[in-house]
Amino acid sequence: MDETIAPEHLNPLQRFGRDIKQVRLARKLTQKHLAKATGYTDGYVSKVESGTLLPRPSRKFAEGCDNAFGTGELFAGMLRRIDEGDHPSWFVPYLNLERKASRILAYSTNLVTGIVQTADYARAVFQVSNPRASTEGIEDKVAARLRRREVFERDNPPLLWVILHEACLRTVVGSAEVMAGQLAYLLSVTASPQVELQVVRFTAGIAATSTMPFTVLRFPDSPTVLYTETRVGGRMHDAAQTVEAALDDYDLLRANALSPSQSTDLIKTLLKEYRA
Repeated sequence: MDETIAPEHLNPLQRFGRDIKQVRLARKLTQKHLAKATGYTDGYVSKVESGTLLPRPSRKFAEGCDNAFGTGELFAGMLRRIDEGDHPSWFVPYLNLERKASRILAYSTNLVTGIVQTADYARAVFQVSNPRASTEGIEDKVAARLRRREVFERDNPPLLWVILHEACLRTVVGSAEVMAGQLAYLLSVTASPQVELQVVRFTAGIAATSTMPFTVLRFPDSPTVLYTETRVGGRMHDAAQTVEAALDDYDLLRANALSPSQSTDLIKTLLKEYRA
């Protein structure tokens, strides 16, 4: 980090790195000591302290620092607040639950669901939805979206089941190149045993696809929650009847969608078209 930058001009990740360095030095620890204590490399610690690690330090690293420094949940909490600050306030309750879910059932009608978006795809989406945002503001949002993938780094990662309407794959977001990268990434994530992906074709008709996009979060020891979103914000639903109706809709979508292997074949076909 450039030591000449005034504290008030530091971005949140630079401030986080500065504080890590200050406590490390106060504890008389070298970067090598902290790297060993947290299970990361010297280079990783150096990038954290300089505020240049992208998309941002991991939650496990922050927790490791708290353990090494004896700071309780100071740095883990600081990182969580940075993360939440890059999301709309109405999305934060969902984000907190997504981190704890054992199963994530997502249905999207026109855009690839956020948790499996690439950086270029997310950037194109944010540039359209936030036309007056600065470049730095857009990049913060992109980084925050990519950080949602960290749920798969948990010791017990969730099962993610994604159903995409064919429109998600054919609507050009950004450019053909951006779409090619997005579809290639979808193919890579379907290789994980934690991810299932199905596509609902246009030919499935309106009966199977008339519902709005939604996400269902299931937990080992807590009630299932439904999340819905409109242009003006998102809403959590936990009423049993509402949640059951959403699960019925999801079952109908699964029944009318292509199988996972057929969905993969379709994505491969469309990927060739975008690359051409």
